[in-house]
Amino acid sequence: MRKVNKLAAAMLLSLSGGALVASPAALAAKGDCPIDKRKSQAVGQSSAKKVQRSFQAYQEGNLDEAIAILLEANPKDKFDKAYIARMLGNFYAEKGQMDTSLKYLKQAVDANVLGGGDHGQTMRLYADILVGEKQFKEAVGYYYKWMEFTCKTEDAQVYRRISVSHSQLKEWDDSLKTADKAIEYSDKPDKGLYQLKLTAYFNKKQYKNAIGVLETMVKLFPADKTLWVQLAQFYLLVEDYKNAMVTYDLAYKMQALTTEANLKRLPQLMAQQGTPYQAAKIFEKHMKSGQIEKNKANVEQLARFFHQAKEMKTAANLYGEAADFDNDGDMYLKQGRLLALEQDFRPAIAALKKALDAGVKNKGEVDFELGLAYIGLKQYKSAHTYMKRAANDSKTARNAKSYISYLKEKARINNITL
Repeated sequence: MRKVNKLAAAMLLSLSGGALVASPAALAAKGDCPIDKRKSQAVGQSSAKKVQRSFQAYQEGNLDEAIAILLEANPKDKFDKAYIARMLGNFYAEKGQMDTSLKYLKQAVDANVLGGGDHGQTMRLYADILVGEKQFKEAVGYYYKWMEFTCKTEDAQVYRRISVSHSQLKEWDDSLKTADKAIEYSDKPDKGLYQLKLTAYFNKKQYKNAIGVLETMVKLFPADKTLWVQLAQFYLLVEDYKNAMVTYDLAYKMQALTTEANLKRLPQLMAQQGTPYQAAKIFEKHMKSGQIEKNKANVEQLARFFHQAKEMKTAANLYGEAADFDNDGDMYLKQGRLLALEQDFRPAIAALKKALDAGVKNKGEVDFELGLAYIGLKQYKSAHTYMKRAANDSKTARNAKSYISYLKEKARINNITL
C-alpha cells in the first residue's frame, strides 16, 4: 500500500458507529471561536457507501477508481455535496490537476457547512493551492477567512504565505507588515521572511531600510556568505563607499566573491579609498588565475591601479600590453610618458614612435615627449627635430618653443649643428 501523502492526510476519515463522519481536527483555538461551534456530522447513508468505497480504493492505491466512485455519487444534501467535493478536491490535488482540485475545494469551502476541523483544513488547503497556482489575491482573502474561522492569528507560515502573495502582487507595504508578523510568530529565524522584507524595501527604493535588514541577516545567518555581498552592493546604492569596501573585503576573505564583476569591484573600491597597490595585487592575482578576463580594458585597468600606486615601470609595461591588443596609439603614449619619467629613455622613445605609427589624437604631444626623451639622452639634434614639429601644434607650441631656445644654446655650447 502506498504511503498517504500530506494532501490525503488532511482528509483522512474515521468510522463511528457504522456511519462515516468527518474527522475532528486538533484545534488550537479554544473557547468562543467559530471552529469550536461548528459540530461534525455524518454524511447520509447513500453518500456514505460511495465515500467508504472511494476511500477503500484510495487506500489500495487506486486513485482514479476512488475519483470515479465519487463522481458517480449524486448527493442531494448540502453537507454531503460539500463533503464529497472536499474529497475530490484532495484527490485531484494529489493527481496534480490543480484547476480541477480548486473547483471542488471552492465548492466545499463556499458551502460553509463542513465540521469545524474539516472546514478549517479545507480553507487552508484551498488557499495554499491558490498560492501555488499564482492566484495570490484570492489566496490572501481565504487565508484571512481561515484565521477568522479558526482564531489562529499567530500562525507564522500563514503570514509568510500572505506576505509572499502581497509581494507577488507588488503590494510592498502589506508584504512588509505580514512578513513582520511571520517573523514575530516564528520559532526560529526564517531567511525567506527577511528576503521578503529586503525585496519590498528595494522596490520601494528604501535602500537604507534594506541595509538594516541585511545587517540583521548577516548576524542571524552567518553561514550564508552571499549576504555579505548583497550588503556591500546596497552600501554602494547609498554611496557609502567606505562600508562597501570593508564589506566587500570581508566577503573576499570569506571567498564569497566568485563573479568577475565582484572581483573587479573590490579593487576599484580599494583604489578609490586610497589603497591602489593592494587593489592592483588583487586584480593581478585574479587576472592570472583567469577569474578576471585578460582583455584590453582589464589590462588597462590594472595599469591604472599600478600607476596610481606610483609603480611606474609596471604600469608602463601594462599600458604597452593594453596598447598591443589593437595598436592603440594613445595607450603607447601613456607608456612612453611613464618610461620617460623613470628616465628609461630608449624604451620610452620606442613606445612613443609606436604611438606615432599607430596614430594618436594629438601628434604634437607625442613629438614633445620624444623631444624630452632625446634631451634626456643628450641627443640634441634629434630632440630639436621633434621639438620643431611640436612647435607646429597649438597645444604644445609654447613649451616646445621654450625648449627650442634651450636646444639652440646647448648646440652652441657643444658645437653641434642642428
